[in-house]
Amino acid sequence: MERIKIKVRYLDGCQDIPLPQYETDGASGMDIRACIKEPVVIHPGEIVFIPTGLAVSIPPGYEGQIRPRSGLALKHGIGMVNSPGTIDSDYRGEIGIIVINWGQQPFRVQRGDRIAQMIISKVYRGEIALVTDLDDTQRGEGGFGHSGVE
Repeated sequence: MERIKIKVRYLDGCQDIPLPQYETDGASGMDIRACIKEPVVIHPGEIVFIPTGLAVSIPPGYEGQIRPRSGLALKHGIGMVNSPGTIDSDYRGEIGIIVINWGQQPFRVQRGDRIAQMIISKVYRGEIALVTDLDDTQRGEGGFGHSGVE
């Protein structure tokens, strides 16, 4: 398995929060934790910004994808509004998680809670070529609902 170095910097007041880490040998995502001063209650339908207290340096040619944690989604209806979020290789600001409560009950986030996961992925840049015709496919211009799902 290829490994690349991700440099991480703590922001002030967050040095007690564990760094992102893989929880199992087969995990693709590193868990990221909340760096909040006080507990935050997210009410059903509410969108909240949760800071992580971390800034990263991802090498050129890679990105960080921030994704929800499936256990929080299943058990509490907690997700991310912009899932997956993207951390570009040239971004040096704080990683923030835009959390939404799609569940039925308020959800409490405490300092150090695992709230998201970060996946490091290779990036390919597309080269745009303006043409007058595109190659034909069986699907063609079939869009939403084209497969017969009503």
